[in-house]
Amino acid sequence: MKIGVPKETEASEKRVALVPETISKLVKLGFEVLVETGAGSGSYYPDHLYQESGASLASDPSVLFGKSEMIVRVQKPSLKEVDSYPPKTVLIAFLQPLLNLDLVKRLADREITAFSMDAIPRISRAQSMDTLSSMSSAAGYKAVLLAAQELPRFFPLLMTAAGTMTPAKVFVIGAGVAGLQAIATARRLGAVVEAFDTRPAVKEQVESLGAKFAEIAWKLNEKQSQDAGGYAKELSDEHQKKEMELIAQKVKESDVIITTALIPGKKAPVLITEEMVKEMKPGSVIVDLAAEMGGNCSLTKPGEKVSIHEIKIIGLLNLPSLLSSHASLMYSRNLFSFLSLLTKNGKLNLDWSDEIISGACIVHEGKIKSEPVKQKLLQTEAVQTEAKGTR
Repeated sequence: MKIGVPKETEASEKRVALVPETISKLVKLGFEVLVETGAGSGSYYPDHLYQESGASLASDPSVLFGKSEMIVRVQKPSLKEVDSYPPKTVLIAFLQPLLNLDLVKRLADREITAFSMDAIPRISRAQSMDTLSSMSSAAGYKAVLLAAQELPRFFPLLMTAAGTMTPAKVFVIGAGVAGLQAIATARRLGAVVEAFDTRPAVKEQVESLGAKFAEIAWKLNEKQSQDAGGYAKELSDEHQKKEMELIAQKVKESDVIITTALIPGKKAPVLITEEMVKEMKPGSVIVDLAAEMGGNCSLTKPGEKVSIHEIKIIGLLNLPSLLSSHASLMYSRNLFSFLSLLTKNGKLNLDWSDEIISGACIVHEGKIKSEPVKQKLLQTEAVQTEAKGTR
């Protein structure tokens, strides 16, 4: 099977889908790999390393698409790129299908078989393929470094000739993979860390990293607080009010806030209001990892760093790309594990009874396979029909 690795086209994307280490393994398994010239340059993997790993180079992406049976990417392709794929091509990337329905329909029209790395079920057997966890870990780590760079105070406790400098207080909202990595990194830098999450199950994980877990009196059980994939659920209005009161108090006391709260397929919940920001100490920093979905802070400007009410609010997107070398290596290893499941003896071998394969597949040979995507399309079409009827 011939695998094509194109250069990422989004301006902010420096990662590459496959690194030379992984390509060497694929070649030994009987795959042919074609890499677009310069595809790894943003991650510091030069062309000669790809050639040494057994890959061939292609200077023209259209040639790469024409020769490849499978295309592997980090970010989703453009509609124009999809039109360059021969029918029956297999595509693997972060597609975010619930947010990119036009892309899904185009893939179906082109009879492409498409797998989305963000749709792989988060089960123990799929841990080695879990790119969401890998990239969230990178984002959580980088978020703390950005905060430390912008904060006009020390992170650790320091004994100096001018007296003792107290450590920074860091408050992390959301203790998923990104939040836990942010906690661990902030602790390594010497900060005093406190974290909040709606899921009681993560309290032990937070405390194991040396942070304090902020709690409200109203406790939830696991089924009320998280879905089958381990993501936080939307909660009742009354419970959200209690949460906001707790968050407001913690925000006021903190030097750094790292927010990571997301609900799959929906706009990020606003957890930090402008009134809360006004109560923060001047010079404090907010790093909003939910910026791509609108942000957990009402003042976040996605893709920007801004200063409002003397508070620095960082809403940069795609933080894993700022760690492009290691983030590419992690993604590549996850992708290799997934490819090992999808193929046998160098050929595609799709076992639809496997929940990982069936769960990650969005489109197969002209048909939409993902039930959540089907439902979203039906809802969208119903809304459009209703809108036309009211004109």
